[in-house]
Amino acid sequence: MKALVTHPAGRATRTLEGLSDTSPDEGLIEDLTVEDKAVEQLAEGLLSHYLPDLQRSKQALQELTQNQVVLLDTLEQEISKFKECHSMLDINALFTEAKHYHAKLVNIRKEMLMLHEKTSKLKKRALKLQQKRQKEELEREQQREKEFEREKQLTARPAKRT
Repeated sequence: MKALVTHPAGRATRTLEGLSDTSPDEGLIEDLTVEDKAVEQLAEGLLSHYLPDLQRSKQALQELTQNQVVLLDTLEQEISKFKECHSMLDINALFTEAKHYHAKLVNIRKEMLMLHEKTSKLKKRALKLQQKRQKEELEREQQREKEFEREKQLTARPAKRT
């Protein structure tokens, strides 16, 4: 079985269990160059393996970000359209209310004209009645005067001496 051993230089190597390095400095330079090359090759392999996926992910995220901006603009436009529709409903309600009040005004105007006609007719009738009463009063007054004259004529007068 292999075990992981850490050297004083900070690098880790695998050794067989039960066996240890005879000297910590032995093969240090060779191990470093081999390990540097291995690290470099591992890094390149790791990058070559994951870099295309990461680049595709980056591009997908950029597209999503761009699409998000477009969607936000579209959403703002839809919100403004909704507000316009809502204001149109308010305007329609105002027009409906205006029609209602216009109809009320027309009815009031008709009633006022009808009342004006009735008052005009009543004034004419009152004037005619007043004229008729005055005429009747005048006729009664004339009748009284005639009766008074007649009574005057009927009353005995002393005859004149001649």
